[in-house]
Amino acid sequence: MIGARLHELRTNRNLSLRDLGSATGLSATLLSQIERGVTQPSLKSLRLLADYFGQSVADLFQEPWKDDAVLTRPGERQTVLDDESGLRYERLTHGNGRLEVLHGTMQPGDSSGLEPRSHDAVECAYVLSGELTVEIGEEVFTLVAGEAITLNSLKPHRYCNRGEDVTEFTLSVTPPTP
Repeated sequence: MIGARLHELRTNRNLSLRDLGSATGLSATLLSQIERGVTQPSLKSLRLLADYFGQSVADLFQEPWKDDAVLTRPGERQTVLDDESGLRYERLTHGNGRLEVLHGTMQPGDSSGLEPRSHDAVECAYVLSGELTVEIGEEVFTLVAGEAITLNSLKPHRYCNRGEDVTEFTLSVTPPTP
């Protein structure tokens, strides 16, 4: 899915894999593997590609609706790994460009980034297990299983696991901008 979209964006601009690699700092080999579906891109790679093409990261996943409903199953879902933070997201929703629901897994000490970031969206994080610390500007919230927080993503924010156990949570974002 992401591979076909990347191939479409690249070929529409008459770019070779080497051209795109030079422009983004990613290797032509990695880009080829992503296009062929051999490997999943990291969140950092997705952000570099989205910035280059003037798209949001969610736009790279966007697919046309073929049916009235789309079922996603464990083991068949797209996953995104943030190399810097270790955060792993599994995409629960079909990439329709309006809503993104992710299943996040964080090891103790992991965070969604080294620095808080902002983007134009609304987010809701719901903790399934463990403990999730949410930093929003100067405010810090610690959530446990069963608790949720909704935030305006224009304010710089990040998610952290400061606990001793693995944290699992769902993150809903509208419009999608993971």
